[in-house]
Amino acid sequence: MEFLYALINFLILFGLIFLFGRKSIGKIFASRRERISKDLDEAEAGVQCVPAAEAPAAQCGEPAEDAAVAGLRREAEQRINEIGSAAGARVDELRREALESVRAEAVDSLCDRIAMLFSTEPNRSRLRASEPALTEKILSSVKLTHGDTAYMTTHDMLYVTLTSAYPLADELVDRIGLVTAEMLHKAGSKPSFWVKVDPTLIGGLRLRIGDTVYDCTVENRLYHLKRDLKRRPLPENATAESIYNDLSEGISAVEPRLDIFQLGRVISVSDGICWLDGLADIMYGEVVEFACGERGMVLDIQKDRIGCAIFGRYEHIESTSRVRRVGRMASVPVGEELLGRVVDPLGRPIDGLGALRTDKKRPIEFNAPGITQRRSVSVPLQTGIKAIDALVPIGRGQRELIIGDRQTGKTSIAIDAIINQKGKGVPCIYVAIGQKDSAVAEIRDKLRKYGALEYTTIISASASASASMQYIAPFSGAAMSEYFMYSGRDCLIVYDDLSKHAVAYREISLLLHRPSGREAYPGDVFYLHSRLLERAARLSEEAGGGSVTALPIIETQAGDISAYIPTNVISITDGQIFLESDLFNEGQRPAVNVGLSVSRVGGAAQTKGAQTKLMKQVASRLRMDLAQYRELAAFSQFGSDLDDTTRRVLESGERMMAALRQGRYEPLDDWKQAILILAVSEGVDASAGYTNTEDFSRELFGYLESGHGDIVAQLKTGNKPGEELLAAIRKAFADFCTEHGNGNA
Repeated sequence: MEFLYALINFLILFGLIFLFGRKSIGKIFASRRERISKDLDEAEAGVQCVPAAEAPAAQCGEPAEDAAVAGLRREAEQRINEIGSAAGARVDELRREALESVRAEAVDSLCDRIAMLFSTEPNRSRLRASEPALTEKILSSVKLTHGDTAYMTTHDMLYVTLTSAYPLADELVDRIGLVTAEMLHKAGSKPSFWVKVDPTLIGGLRLRIGDTVYDCTVENRLYHLKRDLKRRPLPENATAESIYNDLSEGISAVEPRLDIFQLGRVISVSDGICWLDGLADIMYGEVVEFACGERGMVLDIQKDRIGCAIFGRYEHIESTSRVRRVGRMASVPVGEELLGRVVDPLGRPIDGLGALRTDKKRPIEFNAPGITQRRSVSVPLQTGIKAIDALVPIGRGQRELIIGDRQTGKTSIAIDAIINQKGKGVPCIYVAIGQKDSAVAEIRDKLRKYGALEYTTIISASASASASMQYIAPFSGAAMSEYFMYSGRDCLIVYDDLSKHAVAYREISLLLHRPSGREAYPGDVFYLHSRLLERAARLSEEAGGGSVTALPIIETQAGDISAYIPTNVISITDGQIFLESDLFNEGQRPAVNVGLSVSRVGGAAQTKGAQTKLMKQVASRLRMDLAQYRELAAFSQFGSDLDDTTRRVLESGERMMAALRQGRYEPLDDWKQAILILAVSEGVDASAGYTNTEDFSRELFGYLESGHGDIVAQLKTGNKPGEELLAAIRKAFADFCTEHGNGNA
């Protein structure tokens, strides 16, 4: 047996060095080099065009044109940097693509040559001489599984198949048949023993008992060798020489061993769903591998068959083909390395920036933290949006639903929340489910523009992706966010959106022949979203102290929040932010309906920091004022004559609604939000003569930062805003009104 192992390692190294020469790699690199040079020439030509366009403007020399020239210069420099970055990224992408192609071709050629060597003399005779040792190795590992026992209970027999590359000696066949017969006899059954010859095995033995395969063949060793070498991460700054060295290390590390796995059979394939026979011991959520190389995940286990969702393309999977049990649950890569990257639901990069350099993984399905592992929400997670931080505050570890019709600003709120985490040590996960690729690309560009992509991971299961990929996307995001939570850090995750996720799950369930319920959704769709959202929590100090804050998004139809999916998710989450189409069309951005929006635990988070405590003081009054304003505004439509009190309430409410307006990608500091709301609620803007809230806020913030730095410093310290601080703030308001007068109307 040891001689066989030594022989395999020697021949593999021999084939690598002498049979796959440097000449073939040189040819591949030559073609790749031409492509890279062409891309570099195009990039340089583009760079040269920009200064040429800038030159006329720079030569003007007119003082009145200084601003325009400066603007053109900035645009030119920005364009040059963009072209340079794009060219550099393209070169790196082409280089890695070339190296990966070289390695794949080298591995394939190497394995083919090694297979040919083992099929010729004297290697063939040496392999045959090792068959007795392999027989004893296999027989020492044979045992019955629970699935075998269950099958024998029903059929009173179990199929046993012995396969070899060459006809075996009778004494070896009799030895294997005797051992298996005795084992099955003790279990109260009998074997159906078959002997086969399969030259594709090249050498060695393969014994199958029921669904379990005991494989010690050259063909199986080469299969694992090829797979492992292709999956090895490509080193940084890899070269042809380093690829040779890497392959040599990988080959020398391979130790032929007995491989034990389970095989099943494909019954049928349709629309990304596959039905399997066998694999009686498999569990829900396990990964299977098909003969074509594609993988899937078990989603349904029935008495006579297994339902499996296919991750990749299913056109190459044929009926009756073999499927292999991988022996692990579905998992995705996690870690800091994923920040700044765009990946698919399996964690594979799709941004053209090369492979991920992480060996850490977490299962897609994972139990939510228990009651004893959780603690209450008490730390705020600011979004930078006045209407939310004041009226619907969010705490770390909370699940706050964003709900509304399409094109009402749901995604914008989530993106603004991500941008506002810059510099706060909160990594973010954005999960795009069923979105257009162009929309995801736009979000990526916006995050990069505002410096948020460096701490954000984007998981994209686009509209063109299969229902299976859209189904696992949010669970993959939850696994990535849990890595940070269990590491003691705070994380923000956005699910955009769970309506499309429910539709994908409905499609899968219908293909799995599950009974449908309300709106054709399966009966366990509530459990689907509850086990997902329950994974968001704030852990106790004993459990690590980290948190995951979830912002799921639900799209409604015509504002109907009583539909099946919205009501389900509302009942699971800790509050909702309802965006109203009428408010959006009126120009109120963000279009938050204060009456229907609520945060069930976020108010408890407004307890730490002076700015949040001040916000908590002004928010209660703000909510009452806005409720009164909306009521009077509704009744005022039926009459034209209004008394002075009603008119003052309406004017104050209109000013407050204007103060809550906020542009996209313009997050506001916490203390500025509290100060602005307090000032507008007390009519400081009207007293100073401002009719434009943006002008008023800009002037007020500049006045406080320049002339009242002590107030700003106290708001940022975290001390409770006492009467002394409030009196100083109100005095500053009065001074501001006196200084600015009424000349701003």
